[in-house]
Amino acid sequence: MHLVLAAQPADAAVTGPDPGSGSGPVCAVRVLDERARQGPTPAEVVTRDGLATLVHEAESSTSPPRWTWDDTNRWYPALLTAGERVERCRDLRLAHRILRVSSLAATSDLATSSPSGWDALEHSPVGGAAVVGVLRAPQEESLFDLAAAPRAERERAREKGVPPSGAGADAGLDPVAELAVQEAAVTGSTAPGRLRLLLAAESAGALAAAEMHHAGLPWRTDVHDAVLTETLGPRPAPGRRPERLEALAVRIRAALDAPDSLNPDSHPDLLRAMEYAGVGARSLRKWELERIDHPVVEPLLEYKSLYRLYTANGWSWLDQWVRDGRFRTDYVVGGVVTGRWSASGGGALQLPRGVRRAVQADPGWVLVVADAAQLEPRVLAGLAADETMAAAGAGGDMYAGIVATGAVETREHAKVGMLGAMYGGTTGVSGQVLPRLSRAFPRAMGLVEDAARTGERGGSVTTWLGRTSPPPGQAWDAAQSGALGDGAPADAASLARSSARAWGRFTRNFVVQGTAAEWALCWIAAIRRRLWRLPTAAQPNHGPAPFADRAHLVFFVHDEVVVHAPAALAEDVAREVREAAEEAGRLLFGDFPVSFPLTVATVDSYADAK
Repeated sequence: MHLVLAAQPADAAVTGPDPGSGSGPVCAVRVLDERARQGPTPAEVVTRDGLATLVHEAESSTSPPRWTWDDTNRWYPALLTAGERVERCRDLRLAHRILRVSSLAATSDLATSSPSGWDALEHSPVGGAAVVGVLRAPQEESLFDLAAAPRAERERAREKGVPPSGAGADAGLDPVAELAVQEAAVTGSTAPGRLRLLLAAESAGALAAAEMHHAGLPWRTDVHDAVLTETLGPRPAPGRRPERLEALAVRIRAALDAPDSLNPDSHPDLLRAMEYAGVGARSLRKWELERIDHPVVEPLLEYKSLYRLYTANGWSWLDQWVRDGRFRTDYVVGGVVTGRWSASGGGALQLPRGVRRAVQADPGWVLVVADAAQLEPRVLAGLAADETMAAAGAGGDMYAGIVATGAVETREHAKVGMLGAMYGGTTGVSGQVLPRLSRAFPRAMGLVEDAARTGERGGSVTTWLGRTSPPPGQAWDAAQSGALGDGAPADAASLARSSARAWGRFTRNFVVQGTAAEWALCWIAAIRRRLWRLPTAAQPNHGPAPFADRAHLVFFVHDEVVVHAPAALAEDVAREVREAAEEAGRLLFGDFPVSFPLTVATVDSYADAK
């Protein structure tokens, strides 16, 4: 069964039962199988609370529906607050972004039509007020079973006069019509199965992201404060530096023979003082400072490190981002053009190791931390169907396996060479070992080389499931055309070649990083489904329903997950996480023999996981 939620216009007449005082109407419309050639049935009106009840009843049935809505963040948080979890959904905004530019559906009406309000939809921050809307329902389940509009699209939409919007409710969009257009695009694509899997995985990721925000990452504010005090000194008064930073600032001024007014936080002022002192630094980059022999270098490097902690994860961060013993960030699914996630606040994807000491499980619970080993090289082996490279990773450590093939002499050379192949490194050790890797693994190395050449020509590349890279843009076009004219400047050809190579490095990595992001989405989807089927805990945690008595995801970054789990279920959770990784590999690459081993640790504190 497939149910579609759509926002009801504020001035729409309510023709069904009384929605209840102050609750706001939500209308339900059944969408029949299009092959029956019948229109939607009359709307069923339910209250906002009634929607939660309807979701509870539907999710408790033997065949839970697939909920479809304009934006997961506009609907799901309110349901979670009501204690209701959704098993499956279709996020039309995320799906539209993918289908709009996917080369697999390039001839579809969705891809070739003029920009619409769906192109202008942007990520809605999680945690907003519940949306009053229309509930529309089912199409054939067979349509949905499983075995970014990019920024340029949004800009084109704006050029056409389509304003940006946070949700279909505001833009007056019809999700039923959009669902039909999306299904036509998938059905008529060159790889319907892959696209269906991608849309389902992306939508499952949206559910998981909202759930992780709702549940929150367990966070001990007292431990965080102790870490800061130990590292920086006591919390300073407003407008003052912590003691350690102030002491380092004094040493920096003394080393430069600078006045007390020199502010080390001001890069222009600091660089001028360093120039007057004859330090010879053109920037404050760490690698450049480390090459300089001057008394200011040591305190300056330490100052920069501590200042980063103070500004990124200091007391102000703690006050802003941690509530009720939980850190909650707003994950942006597909926030990176390759499909990787980003976060719109709190720096969740870059938590320093020292600060991770504050991430501690609740009493009677543990953190199960798992990360995929050498994910991108393994994905590359699967993408290229390179059996020799896949076999090198069968023993657990792919880099050691590459050494065992005789392709390179050391594990470090294997690692540097593979990173160079995927990211375009052609100098140093990487440049030296790449020819040997190409001879040992011609299919894998050939795939990334082909992707690079496509990018150098200004073409687009596509991930395994169907996410397609954007065009290089106006600056790239100008660089290439600028080298063609008779009166082109002498350095125009060099600029054209440089920009072409740079975009080639992007497309080279896009196919690998993007497909790795697809694997991670499938992994997350499998984990959240498997965790929900585990027994409930006798001792609830301190978080909210519906996860207070269940193992649940609390953190995700690229190839690593953290699960908050009852201590008695730790082994079960670890097993499910590992089996979910195997499931993700099968979903993407079928029976091709590429493995995705995990490093799994059960700890009380996140800092102890590695």
